[in-house]
Amino acid sequence: MTKKYAYDVIYIGGGHASFDGAELLAKTGQKVALITDDLIGGTCTNRGCNAKITLDAPVNLQRAVNRMQGLVHGEITIDWPALVAHKKEVIKDLPQGTENKLTNAGVEIFRGHASLIGPHTVQIDGQTKYSAEKIVIGTGQHPNRLQIPGSELAHDSSEFMDLTEMPHNIAIVGAGYISYEFATIANAVGANVTVFMHGDQALRNFYQTFVKKVTVDLADRGVKFIHNAQVSSFTKNGQEVAVHYGNEQTAEFDWLLDATGRIPNVNNMGLEEVGVKYSKRGIKVNNYLQTSVPSIYAAGDVLDKSQPKLTPTATFESYYLYQLFSGQNTNTIKYPAIPTTVYTSPRIAQVGVTPAQAKQGDFEIVENHIPDDWYRQIDQETIGDRVLVFDKEHHLIGVTEFSDKAEDAVNTYLPAIVSGYDDNDMWQMAHIFPSVGASAWHKIR
Repeated sequence: MTKKYAYDVIYIGGGHASFDGAELLAKTGQKVALITDDLIGGTCTNRGCNAKITLDAPVNLQRAVNRMQGLVHGEITIDWPALVAHKKEVIKDLPQGTENKLTNAGVEIFRGHASLIGPHTVQIDGQTKYSAEKIVIGTGQHPNRLQIPGSELAHDSSEFMDLTEMPHNIAIVGAGYISYEFATIANAVGANVTVFMHGDQALRNFYQTFVKKVTVDLADRGVKFIHNAQVSSFTKNGQEVAVHYGNEQTAEFDWLLDATGRIPNVNNMGLEEVGVKYSKRGIKVNNYLQTSVPSIYAAGDVLDKSQPKLTPTATFESYYLYQLFSGQNTNTIKYPAIPTTVYTSPRIAQVGVTPAQAKQGDFEIVENHIPDDWYRQIDQETIGDRVLVFDKEHHLIGVTEFSDKAEDAVNTYLPAIVSGYDDNDMWQMAHIFPSVGASAWHKIR
């Protein structure tokens, strides 16, 4: 019997929203293609998570050495050019490695800009056409650009991570993940950093009590924060860039980072032409990740959704579609508890019910002061706090932590939250001792 379409599924995009599910689906025998005009692996692999954590590693080490002065002697400095070269070496083979896994599974990869020209048809670079029973849009996001005079003078996060020399004076506009993480890195390397905030609140999706403590720590290290900055324009003044803000105030810098967020990649894709509905927040989908066109689905950061736009979310959505398309799951998507971290030093990490949400409901709230934990005293952590949220049956339903090992602690708690452990289940978890995991787990038993 002749197939109606050339492929069972075509994925548009090269990131986790596409490749995680595409590989698995191809292994079931379905005919799968992936189209991308970017490196395989997308933003996270090439210009996001992997690159960022490589640049952050020496910062974490530097902080630990500083804390342990008296037990160790001497300070360390970060060689930025060497670090950027190391970052490139770490990630350079990742796209090809992912591509090899895809092709070995049977996925056909095409390069170029994909646009929709029908409910089952994709065109590459306005020329070659391919058809599929189903299409998945996983095109992610790109950096926002402030719509003000001189916006072309600002740089984005990718350009920061490729700087061959760290500028002496850096301005960062924005107060989200990218702003705080890159302010942390640049400050540790030795730059003078000024953060221009749109309002009076940073990292709005995190527990503000902990955000303020991170902000104070960065300020104590020399980072300058300008609240309610009302940035109006950028101008070039010789070799420097002037930031115009507030009531006719001006400050000059060597380099400027626009960290005002990310926006979905929905333009020039033919969405309007085929009837796929979207907003400025992304593509609208139902509980099956299905768009307004039944044969077209979407996953990852390109979605208009309430769930956090993170790699674990995109990976889960891609896996869900694999199960849906292979007939292993016919139910609507049910998201697990998805943790998130801002990689400052100290970090803030959280999952499940937040402290702010818990205070509005009937929950048990337990607070831990991290420096009181003997294990954290080993490397002389002096700041840090944790909030645990339990329901009335003492099931752990939320964790928020501010510490140098926050992401590890939250990962330790994750199984209890996802699986709904009761007291007996928690006693069955025998962690390696001593470790961050064992230390954290002790607090809920």
